[in-house]
Amino acid sequence: MATNVDEITINYSEENQLIVKELDKVILSKGAWTTIIFRYQELNRAKGEYGPEKFTIRRYQKVDGTYRPKSKFNISSQAQAQKIVDALHGWIG
Repeated sequence: MATNVDEITINYSEENQLIVKELDKVILSKGAWTTIIFRYQELNRAKGEYGPEKFTIRRYQKVDGTYRPKSKFNISSQAQAQKIVDALHGWIG
C-alpha cells in the first residue's frame, strides 16, 4: 500500500508479467480522500500484446498512514471518454 499519493499506481503483475500497464495519471485531489484519473492498457494474453488505451477514475482514502482504494469508475472506451469531456466542457465552458 502507498503511503504517499505519488506512489499510487494501477500497475498490476502476475508471475513477473505486467498485466495492467499504467501509461499516465493525473492527481485530481489530494488529502485524506484522493482522486486520480489513470490512462492504462491491459495485456491481451492470447495475443501477447497490450490492447487499446483505457481510462479509470479512482478514489482512495488514507487510513492509518496508507492509501486504500474505495471506489472506481472505468471509462469503457475513448468514445465514452470524449462524451464525458464534451459534457464537462458544456457545463463549465
